[in-house]
Amino acid sequence: MNFRMRTSKETMEILKEMQDITHITPNILARLAIALSLRDNTPIGDKDRNNHGLEFHRHILTGNHDLLFKCLISQHCGRYLSDEEYFPTYINRHLDRGAPELKKIYNYSKNTEKFMINLSKINSGVLL
Repeated sequence: MNFRMRTSKETMEILKEMQDITHITPNILARLAIALSLRDNTPIGDKDRNNHGLEFHRHILTGNHDLLFKCLISQHCGRYLSDEEYFPTYINRHLDRGAPELKKIYNYSKNTEKFMINLSKINSGVLL
């Protein structure tokens, strides 16, 4: 079982930039990005990616909610995922897809307070 993963370089750059702006740690930003990706019902795909980004330990990224993340990602895939598929493969795919969306929401919001408000209201479709 793998307990460490590396993000893509592009995802690392987004997470670092957003950390500098918002002062939110990359692991929390990564969780938010994964959640945004899970909102998209289209299949996640299996594009080739680089692993030259941030390193995350599984317990730091998913913590006590690891089983919840695995269940949500398995449900999104429509099938059971082995631990080897789930972490790091599918976690990385969702992180790569969600990070640009997270950045778009921040760019729309223009500050951290509105960013957090917009994330909390994303289901309502009403963004500030």
